[in-house]
Amino acid sequence: MPNNNNITPFIFPQGHSTVLPDPSNFFSPNLLSSPLPTNSFFQNFVLKNGDQPEYIHPYLIQSSNSSLSVSYPSRSSNSAVISQVFNPDLTISSIDNNTKQSSNGKHVISSYSDLSVTLDIPSSNLSFFLVRGSPFVTASVTHKTPLSITTNHAILSFSSQHSLTKHTVSLNNGQTWLIYASSPIKFDHTLSEITSDEAFSGIIRIALLPDSDSKHEPVLDRFSTCYPVSGDAVIREPFRVEYAWEKRGWGDLLLLAHPLHLQLLSNRGIDVIVLDDFKYNSIDGELVGVVGDSWILESDPVSITWHSTFGVKEESIDEIVSTLVKDVEGLDSSAITTTSSYFYGKLIARAARFALIAEEVLHFDVIPKVRKFLKETIEPWLEGTFKGNGFLYDQTWGGLITLQGSTDAGGDFGFGIYNDHHYHLGYFLYAIAVLAKIDPAWGRKYKPQAYSLVKDFLTLERSSKSNYTRLRMFDLYALHSWAGGLTEFSDGRNQESTSEAVHAYYSAALLGLAYGDAHLVSIGSTLTSLEILGTQTWWHVKEGSDLYEEDFTKENRVVGVLWANKRDSGLWFAPAEWRECRLGIQLLPIVPISEAVFSNVDYVKELVEWTLPALSREGVGEGWKGFAYALEGVYDNEGALKKIRSLNGFDDGNSLTNLLWWIHSRGDADV
Repeated sequence: MPNNNNITPFIFPQGHSTVLPDPSNFFSPNLLSSPLPTNSFFQNFVLKNGDQPEYIHPYLIQSSNSSLSVSYPSRSSNSAVISQVFNPDLTISSIDNNTKQSSNGKHVISSYSDLSVTLDIPSSNLSFFLVRGSPFVTASVTHKTPLSITTNHAILSFSSQHSLTKHTVSLNNGQTWLIYASSPIKFDHTLSEITSDEAFSGIIRIALLPDSDSKHEPVLDRFSTCYPVSGDAVIREPFRVEYAWEKRGWGDLLLLAHPLHLQLLSNRGIDVIVLDDFKYNSIDGELVGVVGDSWILESDPVSITWHSTFGVKEESIDEIVSTLVKDVEGLDSSAITTTSSYFYGKLIARAARFALIAEEVLHFDVIPKVRKFLKETIEPWLEGTFKGNGFLYDQTWGGLITLQGSTDAGGDFGFGIYNDHHYHLGYFLYAIAVLAKIDPAWGRKYKPQAYSLVKDFLTLERSSKSNYTRLRMFDLYALHSWAGGLTEFSDGRNQESTSEAVHAYYSAALLGLAYGDAHLVSIGSTLTSLEILGTQTWWHVKEGSDLYEEDFTKENRVVGVLWANKRDSGLWFAPAEWRECRLGIQLLPIVPISEAVFSNVDYVKELVEWTLPALSREGVGEGWKGFAYALEGVYDNEGALKKIRSLNGFDDGNSLTNLLWWIHSRGDADV
């Protein structure tokens, strides 16, 4: 985040939530004084009983009853859903604690970072370094303890090397697991359990052998002696993320990269070596072995602009101006009746579009009315005078909640339990950025409040000095955001609307432009670029792609809700058959950055042609049709324009002016 020493820190009035969970149940006391993550890859570990699994590539990990279970998940798929199936392949515990109840043996999060979490089970003398992308699950046995490793399968064979530091377990589900120990440990086994004869202390590492012919066993042997205990992701300069791990033991560090990592990995062959044949399966695509203590990921720059890339066609300006005047005349701050932070944000961002479109078509006469509308509608939220809702500061987790969300977990779509913060705040920031641009004096007055909204989801700081948690929504390993907050889900975190996620970071960058803050522009642009790449990699389903199963790929051109552990064609608010909703929720709001999200014209055509038949269904909303026609305009400008002119209504965050601006500012489809 920018260094804002010249800005008086602003904190919205303190809120008192009745619906937020208590973080002290699972976080170590020394962590409670700092803002805590609310959308992390290990979120299930700190919610309710803490016993729902989380996907820590390549394994699903579950902690309960003084033990930790590891699953190399199988996949279940059909044309509508792909999901990874948790089955506890191996469960590690101490023998003395096998019969203890979960209330006596709960785990504690003792440390965490972007790429790791350390999970302690004090009652079992076990501490697990769960590092994302590690083919090994690493446990530190902190005091001499007899160990037990059980399985839900049958043990077909068990063997130990002469040194007793490596053991091989073959199960009747076809899996072979390797167990490495930092010092000799002797095991006995039954059909379903492996136990140590004597108490052990030291490091235990467990890895699935990812092939049946053992060709990768020497790789795991070689790298079993070097283990990571934590990992950080650092953004020092634009469009560049650096991964660095703290390691122990000796030798080189082996981790796994997902497809987008491999696409962006820039120090390949220099500081890292890619083991192209060493692979694990994943719902995110094949995970490939990478050797190196640090990685550098570099994405292509994305241009953050107020206006369209190609500009509006001169012959189309009159039509846009005519519609713009009518739409601006319809602005009336008293006509906003919603108190929802989400829908309210969409309405003010819709109005802000009018000011920027007016600039682009050089019709400045309407801007004063837009400015008046924005001031009247934004200021009550920033001053805490909005009737029926408003932003509050939650000290427990370290972030913003809303008044409605402080007493109702479902209020404002769960904003009060940290759902969708980037969506809601992105709309507010867009409107604030535009108003600060056209009224710099207003912008200076409300700069502290504006930066408080940004910091809620775009803080890079880790220390207790910050009022907000680090990168609340963005996952620096997955390289995209998660929207679900402090809610326990068996499939982990989830995100539906990628376009609103992109819009949030884009809006933060625009705010940086409005305030001349180069660092905020840099951070916002970098996360915008990564969010777009994540969207195109995992949500956009291209014909013939082999990332997902054939039956799912054949039926779908876009994912509805993407989960850490599942791909769903349905939406939170609509069934899978409503394809226009799936397209629309991955496009709205239509702004200049939408050009970059949908830059692949061939894919856009596939998506629209897949969607158009659904528009003949009875009851399809005009607003959803508008989004389909907007994308159709990327490759069939005239055909889409006719359809847009015939629309009888628009999404509440969209307008005829905005759709005409989009259609009339498209470049040639082959550009």
